[in-house]
Amino acid sequence: MTDRALAVVRAGALTTVQDRGRPGHAHLGVPRSGALDAPAAALVNRLVGNPPGAAVLETTLTGCTLRPRCAVTVAVGGAPCPVAVDGRPVPWAAPVRVRAGAVLDVGAADSGVRSYVAVSGGVLVEPVLGSRSTDLLSGLGPPPLADGTVLPLGRPGGRHARVDLAPQPAPPAELVLRVTPGPRADWFTPEAVRAFTSRAYRVSSASNRIGLRVDGPALERARPGELPSEGTVLGAVQVPPDGMPVVFLADHPTTGGYPVIGVVRTPDLPAAAQAVPGTPVHFMAVRRR
Repeated sequence: MTDRALAVVRAGALTTVQDRGRPGHAHLGVPRSGALDAPAAALVNRLVGNPPGAAVLETTLTGCTLRPRCAVTVAVGGAPCPVAVDGRPVPWAAPVRVRAGAVLDVGAADSGVRSYVAVSGGVLVEPVLGSRSTDLLSGLGPPPLADGTVLPLGRPGGRHARVDLAPQPAPPAELVLRVTPGPRADWFTPEAVRAFTSRAYRVSSASNRIGLRVDGPALERARPGELPSEGTVLGAVQVPPDGMPVVFLADHPTTGGYPVIGVVRTPDLPAAAQAVPGTPVHFMAVRRR
């Protein structure tokens, strides 16, 4: 077995391999997938000298613990968290050299939800449809990490960044999502449409990589029945029969029969990936571009 590998000592609540995803396969029923906070994943790759599309690890709330079998440079970004090597604190959001056999501990998030761990050379699991991303909906890509998993690593291709700390956006205290109305806003009463963009919601603990769920005013429909299934896109705000909006994230289904009241602008979605349960959410209507 190659010595360029990373052993998982503690997998944490949910740690997956992610890269830029596999866009362009929706016609086959394959979701986009990929890192939910794409700017954070690209930044940690840059810090260790990887290309922006190299595969990283995405942790959820509780972090993970890793043991490289070779000397590597690592960087942890996204949700702020404590980072330690062999029990000694090391910088977050900066490149850190880790010797072979040392224990890298990525702690629980101090704020936010998802931290990203880049390793020099990138995680080299077998790609599926051009991506190494774990897709929780379709099951494509490697399964979520488990204790004892061993991940192959690529060869470093560049020098790590020379920085003490790379600035990153703080996880949102309040989430403002710009949303273009439609295509099925006419399936809701005028009062519901107004409530959607004027009333406050809160992030639900039922949120996951498939969708950001919210609690708040239920949106009443103006039409009975259901739509035939139709295509859905990243950021679509689908409203199931309970009236609670769901913002589709990276692992969302490619079709759905519930009406879509609006679509969130893509640049707003990384902040949604870091919004902890209970975070206030406001949907702000914007015109089509």
